[in-house]
Order: sequence, then C-alpha cells, then structure tokens
Amino acid sequence: MNEKQRHTIRERLQTEVFDVAIIGGGINGAVAAAACSASRLNVALIEQKDFASGTSQESSNLVWGGIKYLESYEFGLVWDLCRSRNELMRRYPSEVEELRFFTNLDRGFRKPRILIFLGSVLYWLMGRFRTRAPRLLNLATINRDEPLVVTDKSQGGLEYSDCFLKDNDARFVFHFVRRAVRAGASVVNYAKAVEAAQQVDKLWLVKVLDECSGETFALRAKVLVNAGGPYVDAFNRFSEIKTKHKHIFSKGVHLIVPRINQSERVLTFFADDGRLFFVIPMGSCSCIGTTDTRVTELPAVVSDADRQFILDNINKRLRLKKPIETSDVIAERCGVRPLVIKGNAGDFDQVEWINLSRKHIIECDVAKSQVSIFGGKLTDCLNIGRELLDHVRRLGLLPRREQAWYGEGQAEFKEQLQSRVEAAGLSNETWLGEGRMSERLWRLYGEDSLAVIGLIEAQPELRAPVVLGHPVLLAEAAFMAKHEMVVNLEDFLRRRTRLSLVVPREELLRSPGLRVATSLLFGPKADAMWQQYFKTLGLTV
Repeated sequence: MNEKQRHTIRERLQTEVFDVAIIGGGINGAVAAAACSASRLNVALIEQKDFASGTSQESSNLVWGGIKYLESYEFGLVWDLCRSRNELMRRYPSEVEELRFFTNLDRGFRKPRILIFLGSVLYWLMGRFRTRAPRLLNLATINRDEPLVVTDKSQGGLEYSDCFLKDNDARFVFHFVRRAVRAGASVVNYAKAVEAAQQVDKLWLVKVLDECSGETFALRAKVLVNAGGPYVDAFNRFSEIKTKHKHIFSKGVHLIVPRINQSERVLTFFADDGRLFFVIPMGSCSCIGTTDTRVTELPAVVSDADRQFILDNINKRLRLKKPIETSDVIAERCGVRPLVIKGNAGDFDQVEWINLSRKHIIECDVAKSQVSIFGGKLTDCLNIGRELLDHVRRLGLLPRREQAWYGEGQAEFKEQLQSRVEAAGLSNETWLGEGRMSERLWRLYGEDSLAVIGLIEAQPELRAPVVLGHPVLLAEAAFMAKHEMVVNLEDFLRRRTRLSLVVPREELLRSPGLRVATSLLFGPKADAMWQQYFKTLGLTV
C-alpha cells in the first residue's frame, strides 16, 4: 500500500460515521468485517499490527473437528466443530483439504487402542461421514506405510481423517479481509486504538494512532466490536466495558524443519505430557509440535525449554538418520490460545485450564452498543461471523439482504485462469505440497489471480520466482504492492506468502529475486525495508 492509498483510507475513517467499528484484524475481526460489510453495513476495521499477525498466524494450519474433546465428553462442541469443518471443506474446496492422521500408540497408554479407534469411528459419524473412514493399524501396517515411526513400544495405532489449510493460516484470514474491502469496508493495518469511549450521543469515539505516520485521528461508530483476540480483556478495561467472561492463555509452539516424511499424512503421537503431538506436512517442510504451557504475559515467546521439549519428543518417536537439532530449524511459530473462562483467572488450577476447549463466546452490552468476541479458532470462524450479525441486529442495526461473504470464486474464472497460465508460458508443474501453479494462484487470489496473470502478460519478466525452487512469483509481489496493504517485508514473507516459514533466512538474504520483489513492493524505500527486516533477524546485510 502506498502512502496515497493509506491517506485515502484514513480520510474516510475520520470523516464518516460507521455502523460498525471492529478492533482487531485476526480471524475473528476479519470474519466480522466480511459478514457485516456483505450485509451493506458501513464497516471500519483497524488492526494495531498486520492482519493475522498474532494468534491467527501461529496455528498448526489444521481445520479440525476437535477429536481430542471427545475425551472430555464435549460432544456438542465436537458436533458443531465438525459441521463447521465440513462447511469450510465445501465452500473452500481448493484450500481446505482432507488429510489423513496416522497415529501410533505406545503400550501402556491411558486408553486401550480399541477404545481410541472406536472414538475415531464416533468422530467420523459426528463428521457426517464427509471424510474417509478410520482404520485400525497393526504393527506391520505402521512399519510398512510409515517406516520412520519407532514401533519398539507400540501396541499399534489407527488412521483417521481431518482437514488442513494447504497454504498458511494468515493468508486464509486475509481472504476475509479482502472480502470486506470488496464490499466497501474501510480497513487499515498498523493502526492502534489508544482510547475508546461512548459519547453522550451514543456514538463510540475511538482515537487511533497511525503507526506508520505517528499521527492520531478519531473514528466514530454506532457499534463497537472488540475482536482483539488475546487483547480483548485489555481493550475492555481501558474502554470501561465489564464482561462476565475473561481469557487465560496457553502457549503453543511449533518448529518448522526440512521435510521429514514424504507422504501427505500427519504423523500423530502422544507426547510425554500426554498431549497430541504432530508432524504436519508444509510444502517442502514439516511443522512439528505443539507445546501447552500456561502464560500470563503477552506476547508469548519461544523458550529453550519449548524447543527442547519438541526436539526430544520427535527424536525419540522417529527413526532418523541423525537427530533433528536446533540448527535444523528454519522457523518457529509461537502463539497463545485465548481460552474462555467465566470468572477470574486465579480461580483455575493446573488441571482445569489444561482441559479448557477452544470454544468461543460472544458477549453483547446492549446499553453501550458494544460486542466482545472471546476465544475462537479458524475452524469455527463462519459461526462467529453469523453470530455477530445476530448481535448487531440486537443492537438496532438492520443489515440489508446479505451477500455471500465467504467461499471461493466462480468456476468460470478458474477455467479462464488455467488457460491463461498455459498461454503465459508459466510452468504448471506440480510443486510439493502446493499443487499446480494454476491451482495455487486460485487458492491464494481467487478471481484476482486473473489480474496477477495480466501483469505477467504485460511484463513477462514478472513470471520469475521470488526465491528459486519456490512457486511465489514476482508478479504476486507487484500485485500485492497495490492491493494487499503490505507495509513491510515481514508482511510479505510471513503472512501474504509463507516464504519465511519454509526458506532459511540466509537463503532469503542471498536471493536476487527477493531483492527485485522488495523493489516492486516498496519502490524508493526498498533498501530501507530490506535493511530493517534482516537486521531484525540478526543478519549482516
């Protein structure tokens, strides 16, 4: 986004009275903006950093129905999550795909293997049979199908299905931001709410600090939606909103390493602390984890103990030529799970908080025309959008006939894309974990992918990759410069693409294609942005 575009958005934010102002650009804020703007409400959304730069970019990329909640008998939650997962599969068939989970169970595990298998059958039933049936695995099958798995102490296992995002979670969130903008929402990142109060005329007045310019401006709205994720409680305190619910936080860490197993399966174990532990395919890499540690301060950070826990657990469960070490780690993901409680956090002991689920709660203060969204996860996002609209109606706003606010684009555009990719001379080979180039562009850009191809047709040199061996094209950087509100290089490498997750930082530094992409994104500021990014990583530029 150039300064002129940002100035235009700011002018609108400080001159109009909005129906709904949304604080927070993670998954909850993004679906809230998409749902409300599709109902012809005048919507503003501000995010203090980049969209999906908090919890929403630190997930395991899984879209699942919550099989682990069967153990705590939360059958209603699992039923609802499976329904949500199925709807995402149906509405995002290119992005949300079925994936097999290959589970090994050690002898002496807390539940018998047959009981775990019957639980997976129940899970399949609660998922309305939308996925492949589970199967029971004996030792011979595990050794044949996944020979990397250590089976010395195994009693066998099982295989079942769930879903995952083929691209990164932050990109999925941006789909909803893009929907909101298309429907007329005023959306800006790097804009922090520093004050918020309801005025005598019942309008909310939010003072906003533009982190890019250092200037402040005022935003006015009839309804205020607090979608700040882990920061919901802090925002409610300074805007003097009292709620019945609060958050406590659990830290989850994943490590990204070079690809471990070549099959498109998730290797599933139970870690030393009894939690599910995964090896998840991520293109040319594998994502391993996770941890579960209660934290009280934000943002959460990766500790040496976190790294050692993950490496110890993976090394003892796989037959590797050499153990995975910290030097093998390409990237780390560290986020907090905002867990919803009723009451005070100090009332919850160690056992209780570990068993808390990722359910969401939406609280509505009718007198103050304010809504707070607690908890939530990617799988549940459509429900959050729909429920928020119900609360907006309750607060007196009357949404007009709702347009589609989620789902992939129309099939005819996808057909046009396939033919134009071939005509543009682009390699349409299948990339590991990415699929064919036409499929990848469709997942990431939908109907906008035709504009990306148009840039290549006008400037053939833009068909070159940003980093050799990876499918991200220079044309994508050129498109993002005008349409995707990229403010710094991390936005591009971490959230609009996942290059910084799957390419070692030293390789990024040496990439001439990334230099060109940086120029396309930032023009005369390119060198400053380059220096800023790599110096933050501790690399000599």
